[in-house]
Amino acid sequence: MRSTNGGALRHVLTHLLTPLLMCVGMGLAYLGAFAHPEPHRLPVAVVGSGTGTQVLAQTIGDKAGDRLAVRTVADREEAVRQLKDQKVFGAYVPGRHSPELLIASAGSDTTAVAVQKVFQPVAARQGAPLKVTDVVPPAEGDPTGQGIFFLLVALSIGSYASVAVIGGAGAVLPMRLRVALAGAMSLVVSVIGAAFAGPVFHLVDQGLPGLWAMAWVYSAGVLLVGTGLHTFLKRWTTLGVMVLFVMLNFTSAGGVYRPELQNGFFAALHSFWNGAGFVEGIRSLVYFDHAGLGRHVWTLALWLVAGIAVVCAAWATEARRARPATPVAAKATDDAEEEMEEAVGV
Repeated sequence: MRSTNGGALRHVLTHLLTPLLMCVGMGLAYLGAFAHPEPHRLPVAVVGSGTGTQVLAQTIGDKAGDRLAVRTVADREEAVRQLKDQKVFGAYVPGRHSPELLIASAGSDTTAVAVQKVFQPVAARQGAPLKVTDVVPPAEGDPTGQGIFFLLVALSIGSYASVAVIGGAGAVLPMRLRVALAGAMSLVVSVIGAAFAGPVFHLVDQGLPGLWAMAWVYSAGVLLVGTGLHTFLKRWTTLGVMVLFVMLNFTSAGGVYRPELQNGFFAALHSFWNGAGFVEGIRSLVYFDHAGLGRHVWTLALWLVAGIAVVCAAWATEARRARPATPVAAKATDDAEEEMEEAVGV
């Protein structure tokens, strides 16, 4: 009995390593990404063409240092165009009696707030109240503009949690059937996501078919990468997909803070990670007249291609192993039980 208890205890302690690693990883990722947001070369503009405008822009840039990248634009129309192209995130229109700040909060509410904090003291020094004009507001059903990010969270959990089932309980199935299940689940998850974004919560008021298509490509990429990785990682697959699609993904997606408010590591991930591709792709589709949409769609497509490549590698590896059916089934059952015990929602 004592020997049996000792073996069971060692088994439990071994498996407790996974939640401890998750704890450490989540703490490092979320606190590293969100704990100290501050602007880093945040692009803003001062509107005007005279000497006074140049001096004002230079003064603001000198005081801000590396926090801002200040430019001048000729007129208000050009400032609005650059905001809609997301080349700048705030444009200050000087005025003796009524200075105005142009923002596009649909691109990021937290960035819009950061820009207002920069220019409110500038207007105060002129002795005039600052008028704030939001040229690209979010949909009425998503007043903070962060609903798209939380939609990403739902899609991700539905996708990576399915990996534990397909890779674990479905390990006895041929790879072609697992791939078919992954494709079917990605379709179901994307339809649920589109329902949330449209008729259920009204997060967007246009572009719902495009949102659904990007959600499907995103979910399929996550499922295929995870399904392929299971062949190599086994019971560590849950931890692996959480690192890829939670710890590094949610923190670099730009849903809470855009990369201009984050440190260099997460700002760099934002340029090619799939969550950022989804969030920025939806923003471009719905709010910013498709500016940059092609690049974001390519990001999602490349992650889908990566998933196909991982699945192909796993398929070839399993073919080489060619294990007898019974041992595989027994091992798959053990892996499925262990993996589903370790799978958690975030």
